[in-house]
Amino acid sequence: MRFLVLGGTAWLGGQVATAALARGHEVSCLARGTSGSPPDGAALVRADRDDAEAYDLVGRTDWDVVVDVARQPGHVRRATEALHDRCGRYVFVSSLNVYADHATPGADESAALLPPLGGDVMENMETYGEAKVACEQHVLGAFGQDRVLVARAGLIGGPGDVSGRTGYWPLRLARPASGDGQVLVPDIGDHATQVLDVRDLAAWLVDAGASGTAGAFNATGETVPFAAHLDAARTVADHHGALVTAPEDWLTEHDVQPWMGPRSLPLWLPEPEYAGFADRDNSAARAAGLTLRPLEETLADVLEWELAEGADRSRGAGLTRAEEGELLEDYAQEQPRDPRRRSTAP
Repeated sequence: MRFLVLGGTAWLGGQVATAALARGHEVSCLARGTSGSPPDGAALVRADRDDAEAYDLVGRTDWDVVVDVARQPGHVRRATEALHDRCGRYVFVSSLNVYADHATPGADESAALLPPLGGDVMENMETYGEAKVACEQHVLGAFGQDRVLVARAGLIGGPGDVSGRTGYWPLRLARPASGDGQVLVPDIGDHATQVLDVRDLAAWLVDAGASGTAGAFNATGETVPFAAHLDAARTVADHHGALVTAPEDWLTEHDVQPWMGPRSLPLWLPEPEYAGFADRDNSAARAAGLTLRPLEETLADVLEWELAEGADRSRGAGLTRAEEGELLEDYAQEQPRDPRRRSTAP
């Protein structure tokens, strides 16, 4: 089959192109080419999706499947206008951020969505969810429900995760900031986490697109309690030190942020408002062929990638070694009678 990947030179798009090539499909990638090159065997069509004529060349060709990972509604609107008569199936990667409520664990695809962004341009990440809703609507309006797969992705992880969210814990546990192996963690042991390996997502997008699967799906990993996620990360990192579990309010008072960004602790989400963000029902996607590898495999592979990239490089999420060292000292000094360290004894 003929696949057109709108992107294909960055992380997820590149994995989609790789998966399609591995299955014997013919693959072209439309991209500026500034993020890198497409995988060997894929053709690169250089274009800037901000340009009105970006789709002129690919709009003269018939495609079996188009895969789009865009976040800007204008990019998606122009693509669907140019390709709706040239494409059999349109696969759009959306996000769980489209949902209006993130407080309900186990919610499925019938949950209410945010209102769509009114314009073509998402000015900042504060309207990311609304922008993705608008993108979904452009795709459905152009192709109809029977020709569209919408994958509402949760946290995507694995090798190549430059956000740092899935690599932080195995890397920190493999390279503790303290000499005695202590690692600072939020005291959220029973909070849910969901990590979807980028390779599993890419494989499913290709296979579902090729088979004509249609509909909206929550594309997420298995729901795993934070404590169990840490146990898996400790195993792949061969960590034997103590976990210093600091209460959420203490972390907030010391300017530690949840989820992502500088001076943060990944996978920590405030509850109750985000109790369901990492606990979405993925049963529909699994019934439609989404296959998930073990979490330990994803964490082991992202740890190998992190170490190859450089353990002390600037990262998009987490604490630096210096920041964590200072916080561990502060916590020990402020709470000498209740260090709240979880034993590492078997």
